[in-house]
Amino acid sequence: MHVPVFDALRDRHHPGAVLRHLVVPELLERARERGPASQAPAVRELLAGSGGPVLVTCSSIGAVAESLGPELGVPVLRVDRPLAAAAVRTGERILVLATVESTLAPTAELLAQEAGRAGRPVSVRTRLVDGAWDRFAAGDPAGCLRLVADAADAVTAADADVIVLAQVSMAGAQDLATTAVPVLSSPATGLAAALGQ
Repeated sequence: MHVPVFDALRDRHHPGAVLRHLVVPELLERARERGPASQAPAVRELLAGSGGPVLVTCSSIGAVAESLGPELGVPVLRVDRPLAAAAVRTGERILVLATVESTLAPTAELLAQEAGRAGRPVSVRTRLVDGAWDRFAAGDPAGCLRLVADAADAVTAADADVIVLAQVSMAGAQDLATTAVPVLSSPATGLAAALGQ
């Protein structure tokens, strides 16, 4: 489902850019079962055949892929790194929403990294949106996005300064949410950064 999202962003904001999509859903499945680090050998093999730059759109394995880039001489960017930098600039109290538990720790770690780079203190809380992944996996992405938007709408300015939607698949909830708290997602900023714009 990510392919049309990024193709549409390219067509709208980066006409002429050439994207090559590689979809390997079993990486996420295995990362959920065994942990993201377990996928390093498979990710290494995929990256070795790339000329780069590579934009990794899976938040669960993004850190693993990014860490292998220097070893392989391939520029690798996690799609959520520019999102994390934007969240740190937006406010100290950051709430991360995710539909997959394996995304929570990598996203919190990334936010801490970006806060360190910026020299800004942050407080990061994470929340799994109950039932959202089940809807997504059952072929109901609209139902998944509605649950994510509802979770965002339950957040007030007293709870957080900014809400981070941790996965690309959640981005559509950004437009559905009506909370006054800023809601950030990763596709547009990630693609722009990967293309160097």
